[in-house]
Amino acid sequence: MCGIFGLITNQEKEIGKILVKCGKRLSYRGYDSVGCATICKQGIDLRKNVGKIDEVSKKLKFSQMYGDRGIIQLRWATFGAPSYLNAQPHFGCQKNIVGAHNGNIINHLQLREKFLKEGHHIRSTNDGETCVHAVDHYLKRGKSMIEAIRLAYRDLEGDYAFIIAKKDEKKLYAIKKGSSLVAGLDKDFTCCSSDLPSILPLTNKILRIKDGEIVILSPQKIELRSVKSGKKINRQPEIYKGNIETAEKGDFPHFMFKEIAEEPQVASDLLNLLKKSIHLNKFINFLRKSEKIFFVGCGSSYHACLTGAYYFNKIAQRCIFTAFGSELIENYAKVIDKKTTIVFVSQSGETKDILTAVKFAKKKGAKILSILNVIGSTLMYESDVYLTLNCGYEVAVPATKTFLNQLILFLYLALKMAGKKTDKLEKIPQILAKILKETNQPAKRIAKKLVKKLDMYYLGYGVTHGVALEGALKLKEITYTHAEGILSSEFKHGPLSAVYKNYPVVFITAEQDIPLMISHINEVSCRGGHTIVIAPTQKKLKKYVRDYLVIPNSDHYLIPIFSTIPLQLIAYWLSVKRGINPDFPRNLSKTITVD
Repeated sequence: MCGIFGLITNQEKEIGKILVKCGKRLSYRGYDSVGCATICKQGIDLRKNVGKIDEVSKKLKFSQMYGDRGIIQLRWATFGAPSYLNAQPHFGCQKNIVGAHNGNIINHLQLREKFLKEGHHIRSTNDGETCVHAVDHYLKRGKSMIEAIRLAYRDLEGDYAFIIAKKDEKKLYAIKKGSSLVAGLDKDFTCCSSDLPSILPLTNKILRIKDGEIVILSPQKIELRSVKSGKKINRQPEIYKGNIETAEKGDFPHFMFKEIAEEPQVASDLLNLLKKSIHLNKFINFLRKSEKIFFVGCGSSYHACLTGAYYFNKIAQRCIFTAFGSELIENYAKVIDKKTTIVFVSQSGETKDILTAVKFAKKKGAKILSILNVIGSTLMYESDVYLTLNCGYEVAVPATKTFLNQLILFLYLALKMAGKKTDKLEKIPQILAKILKETNQPAKRIAKKLVKKLDMYYLGYGVTHGVALEGALKLKEITYTHAEGILSSEFKHGPLSAVYKNYPVVFITAEQDIPLMISHINEVSCRGGHTIVIAPTQKKLKKYVRDYLVIPNSDHYLIPIFSTIPLQLIAYWLSVKRGINPDFPRNLSKTITVD
């Protein structure tokens, strides 16, 4: 979603350089416009436009912007098309306050109409400006900034975080309601941001902000207040000990390729973490005692849930319901109760569909478990118990290493639930490294053959169904190809009619399913389709396919895990060959914080 960063220092200087540097570290979230505001004794300097941060900052000379405090914002359009007026930050009526937000104000249209009737000077159709005017509304009535923000919080419906500043106060203010917010401090500045990577180049001394908290930033201190009571909140900052290099691209051409290359290591890190996890047994005990279990996710995380449900059904012999975050309330509201445990899966821990479902499930008395990658995320705080994926930062918009570790974690949990050993998982990192090395060039060659293809199918069966859907999603995300993931046995019930000569169909199969899959492959090959297979090597299978991408012959349940890298590589190389940046696919955001 949008990215926001605010900074206040002890003296006026060209802080635009710092704002641009930190803003670039939020670009992975996805955006279509960018703006920067700085404040000095002379007033507020606001510059913004549609485009990427490099081009806009160069054209508008962001780096020369002067002041002792400032805000930079990268906007992903929801309310209002990408435009100069809708770009953030926004002024208040008299241009004496300026602010920007991340999130979604669901009563934006009603509030906008109200403010217009009251005579507010509203310049855009963007809900970020509504946040600024919601504060301005109370400032005009003589309220202090803190009181105005508290009252605005009451009026603004939705999930959001915003940063706001007043021309004649040497402070920055921020507030959190649903969307992520973290603050940082050093000896001569403080800052806050929607995500940690933008803060780490400046300081590793941080404060994680919770919902319903106002952050008051001064050059040398951070003060927290409760929105509800207005009283001060005492919380000590923590020292972040993670490695900042995980958010750097290094010598890799794209973050996505770097993150695929990191998968053997993050798999090893996860397995080592699970061995000593203090949360694991508590997590499993919740599942054991539950009458009904749901696995809930969105996008890639949902595909991991499908595979996780297969593992639990087959290995632990527990019936699992799977649901998209956005359908849980609509489809299952009447059956969720105190005997229900819901495992919410989210790499960011800030996805709106998930957090909405979490709030509903908590009201119904369900136990909330979570699998996530971002420590300090909203989902983590909302959970009864959580497990982390231990992937470090995943900068590219398409999920890669987080999806892989979700599969590994689900398999680990299923084995533990069944009282079985997890020894066979120990070799996963080593085998993944071998797969990465051996399948990169074949994947590249297959991608070259697909450059002009605009439609594809990905077919899996049983254990490979979820990963087939994920392979199709990766292709859609970063190559803009229409690709469908389907249960292979369902292909003949309609979709087969789309196949023509050289129509590409990718099959992912485990060894025990090969006899059935050969039948499904023949349905395509006899019609002249281009059959591509990702599977363990088998002579019987090889003669029926045009392209065979071999993965190691191994335990049946490991096949989805071992198929993940080849599927990601095919999508990556096709994206590159089409001249598309796979890190920032059009129209998509890393973390979706709107409905």
